[in-house]
Amino acid sequence: MSKKSKELQPEMLDENGRKPLKLNYPITFRVGFAFAIVMIFWTAYDFVVPLLLENAYGLPNWARGLIMGLDNILSLFMLPIFGKLSDNAKGKIVHKFGRRTPFIVLGTLASVVLMVFVPVVTLNQQKLADQLVYDKVESKITIEYEMETGDNYLGGLLTEWYDKAEKGEQINGEGAANYVDLQYLNMNNISREEFINIRYYPKMTSKKAILGMLGATTYYYDGVAVEDLSAKPDGINATYQEMLDSNDLFKKFVQPGINTYESHLRYTEITMSNSVSGMAGVKSLAVYMVILLLVLIAMATFRSPAVALMPDVTPKPLRSQANAIINLMGGMGGALAFIIYTVVLFGQRLENYVIIFASVAAGMLILLAAFLALVKEKKLVARCQEICKEYGIDDFDEEENSETHKFAEELIEEGEGGGALEREEPKAEKKKRLAPKEWWGSKSKEEKGKLTSFLLILASIFMWFMGYNAISSNLSVYTTKALNLSAGIASIISGVSMGVSAIAFIPVGFLAAKIGRRKSIIIGYGLAVISFILICFAINQGQAGMLKAVLFALFYLIAGFGLIIANVNTFPMVTELSTAETVGQYTGYYYAATMSAQAITPMLGGLVMDYVADRYIFLYSAICIVIAIVLMVFVKHGDSKPVGKGKKLSKEEKKQIMLDSMDSAD
Repeated sequence: MSKKSKELQPEMLDENGRKPLKLNYPITFRVGFAFAIVMIFWTAYDFVVPLLLENAYGLPNWARGLIMGLDNILSLFMLPIFGKLSDNAKGKIVHKFGRRTPFIVLGTLASVVLMVFVPVVTLNQQKLADQLVYDKVESKITIEYEMETGDNYLGGLLTEWYDKAEKGEQINGEGAANYVDLQYLNMNNISREEFINIRYYPKMTSKKAILGMLGATTYYYDGVAVEDLSAKPDGINATYQEMLDSNDLFKKFVQPGINTYESHLRYTEITMSNSVSGMAGVKSLAVYMVILLLVLIAMATFRSPAVALMPDVTPKPLRSQANAIINLMGGMGGALAFIIYTVVLFGQRLENYVIIFASVAAGMLILLAAFLALVKEKKLVARCQEICKEYGIDDFDEEENSETHKFAEELIEEGEGGGALEREEPKAEKKKRLAPKEWWGSKSKEEKGKLTSFLLILASIFMWFMGYNAISSNLSVYTTKALNLSAGIASIISGVSMGVSAIAFIPVGFLAAKIGRRKSIIIGYGLAVISFILICFAINQGQAGMLKAVLFALFYLIAGFGLIIANVNTFPMVTELSTAETVGQYTGYYYAATMSAQAITPMLGGLVMDYVADRYIFLYSAICIVIAIVLMVFVKHGDSKPVGKGKKLSKEEKKQIMLDSMDSAD
């Protein structure tokens, strides 16, 4: 059929002669700018702040994890409060701009002003810490040092590390590895004598032909190309090849320990020392925490209003589709943050974190300007109510949302929507499922089973987030310290995982339609467990840097795919046990489980990294997710009904699955 003939066909109407109710995609995308503002900040925050805390203060992993959990603790209390405040907002500003817009504008502006000071207050601290590290460690990694003294590179320090690690003793309260992982040394047949004699030759470098990563390798000594690797430079008792081999051993077995040692120096001799610099460090950390807390509070003031704006302007039957678009816009904000911090972190500058936060702040202001230019909240709310009136949609519960209903009525009476809102006659009482508080007293076997499944699902979600967030909150520090990757490479690994996982939302939705949600979730959990165990035991210091990066990226990507499977299906399992009247309540239970896990697991994961070894955080996470699998096995309610074998999904069913998949991604 030609395009012209299709246009001539009359549009299908329902039994009341109305056009089908459809989502207005352009308006929904515009509303999504508010959520993009939220996500550009949080994406940068989760990756960059751990690096900032590490480089400025050298905090132990558990202390850094505690700080990274603050936002989730605040969210548990503040998101409901400011959501309720925006629900009941009144006054001239509200009647001019709407209930949510003032919160979004003021919250964004406050966050932008405050967030730039987060890295600024650490600049002097970073400078002092970098100077200390240079004086005690980096200045000794020079050819001149070896030539003048005849000593081995940090030989005494490496000897102390090895001997104490061999005895199982701790150094300065650090983990049992003591900056040396004897397991990896033994696996690579490196003796004590070989280890303590490892030297680093900074003038001996190499470069790949293609982007520094692929193709033929050219070797340089002091900037001059080397043709014969068996020759020796003047004044050095080692061939070029021996220097290359020694540098390789240094990067594999010494540098990860040096990274941890440098953190310890920053923490003990600058941040927490009794000296003048130490007092300045404590003061700097205190000021930093106050500003960070203010930023987190400012961000919490408008997250709920930003999310609540979509239901305000979207009729109930279309909100699942609309939320998918909102999540997509949030993903675009996150992608913008990823581009910013990845580009900046490839440079070696003291001001890197200031540049990142300033750029993110500028991005938030641009998105806010787009939101204000494209979204007129009052008109959109009034338009939504007119649509609800036309299609007979009872959009508000008389008791729970009376303020919202009054607000909509006032808008339409003022002429924004074209007429007064007429309430529909109460519909016949719907069959009501028991809410959790009523389940406790129910004698029905079926209702008791639903309660049990509900609690098991929440517990499984809690353990899943305990496992995965322990990794994500420590990812940037683990990849830079333990794997010795640059911050830029680490950000690329994180970004690729996010990007590929986002693409996976759609096929994951079809998987659940075919085999059911519960089985899909267990598969997702299983992928994460396998991946984390492989990272813990299959990636070792004896591997080349590029190989470690590739293996980690591959395994982390598989775990990320497991996260997508879980995210797409766990939330619908929770809401499956709710009714239209209790879906908001159940959503609150879901976020209570996820946020409480994310509030405590960064610190617990940090304790594992501090007092066992960095790589065992993946074993900790795998154990958490195994518990989540066991809990999910016993769930009997909340699953979806899989399509029969050989049955094909219709176009409408496929479209709905795609939208539902994105809807579950928040």
